[in-house]
Amino acid sequence: MPAQHLLSPFQLGSLSLPNRLVMAPLTRQRSLQPGNIPSELNATYYAQRASAGLLISEATQVCAEGQGYAWTPGIHSAEQVAGWKQVTQAVHARNGRIFLQLWHVGRISHPLLQPNGADPVAPSAIQANAECYVQEADGSHHKAATAMPRALALNELPGVVAAYAHGTANALLAGFDGVEVHAANGYLLDQFLCSNSNQRSDAYGGSAENRARLVLQV
Repeated sequence: MPAQHLLSPFQLGSLSLPNRLVMAPLTRQRSLQPGNIPSELNATYYAQRASAGLLISEATQVCAEGQGYAWTPGIHSAEQVAGWKQVTQAVHARNGRIFLQLWHVGRISHPLLQPNGADPVAPSAIQANAECYVQEADGSHHKAATAMPRALALNELPGVVAAYAHGTANALLAGFDGVEVHAANGYLLDQFLCSNSNQRSDAYGGSAENRARLVLQV
């Protein structure tokens, strides 16, 4: 693409972008603890990059169960919404545009990152050959193998969809210009799409159509 075209304005739905440069989501692990709350440091980081046509935030968990790495931010509490509001205000003050990336890691997690030390959730009880990043009770932190997940019950799936809807509502409340749904890279929605991680025998497993059902509902 010629440089002059890359730097030309672009209309994305109702949103006017000053250029066609988009900052991809990059995990920073800088949220305040406890609570995984975005801070002034996050606001400074994104404001420094506001000259791009569009910023997409780091992946942000839609519920406490959606976390797979220490210190990543959420969008499911009032405190997190207030923290993100600092970020969007800083970006908008520099005439920038920013979307929030909505995230649930599914089985790419560990009990140290889950509420009350619970097992991570997944389409099926199949352990991933992967690592996450955890913080111990003594404050030390390190990589750890992902834990064996438990399969989500059929009656829990509407709650997953609702978590994404709630995250979207909170993102708009925080001042974001839009959202992006993270449905790739082996996280929860991608786990439903892939037959090696989804071996369900109900309406959410088996055929490609069934495996895509949760993603389409989200």
